[in-house]
Amino acid sequence: MTFIKICGLRDEASVDVAAQLNVDAVGLVFAESARMVRPEDAAPLVRRVPDSVLPVGVFKGIDIADVIAAAETTGLRTVQVHDLTSADDVLRLHAAGLDVIRAAVAGHLRDGYALDFGEDRLLLDGATAGAGIPWDWSARSAVPSGPWILAGGLDPSNVADALAATGATGVDVSSGVESSRGVKDHDLMAKFVAAVRTVKPGRQPDHRTPKP
Repeated sequence: MTFIKICGLRDEASVDVAAQLNVDAVGLVFAESARMVRPEDAAPLVRRVPDSVLPVGVFKGIDIADVIAAAETTGLRTVQVHDLTSADDVLRLHAAGLDVIRAAVAGHLRDGYALDFGEDRLLLDGATAGAGIPWDWSARSAVPSGPWILAGGLDPSNVADALAATGATGVDVSSGVESSRGVKDHDLMAKFVAAVRTVKPGRQPDHRTPKP
């Protein structure tokens, strides 16, 4: 089954809806953004997430020590970091007991990339994370080996085609399920999950360019 993460949650109602939809993970953003939450505000949201759903802290432009501190304050055990510079960064996070999702810009990895930094998961995004802008999913110059998560400009109308075009094993959505910037639309969340569930796992890329 395709891994589904809904990112940028900031309120209890949206966390509850995501859990009811049986998504695999929810993201809480600690980077500068319209979706940013402070660690002290995120802690009760993390506690609200059921055991069947993985809460993920999303970080960019933040020192590794501060990532670790935020995880300790909130009770997070998984972090998604958009500017990891080396395997040493991942080692520091692992040493703190954290699982690591490395978020990287599509096209900036070598062909056949296989979690070279020692991260636990890989997420490929467009050049501007969180902007809701699709990148050219069907024209990648480098293809990771193994499972990876697709992000960038996904919404209920294009996610099935995006999965078909890329062969990604997971998806991450934020702006594509919002009624306005930073405000989650629960109906769009449900439509997104339903659209993902229509795609058969393991489907190979068909090299079509999905419509944004």
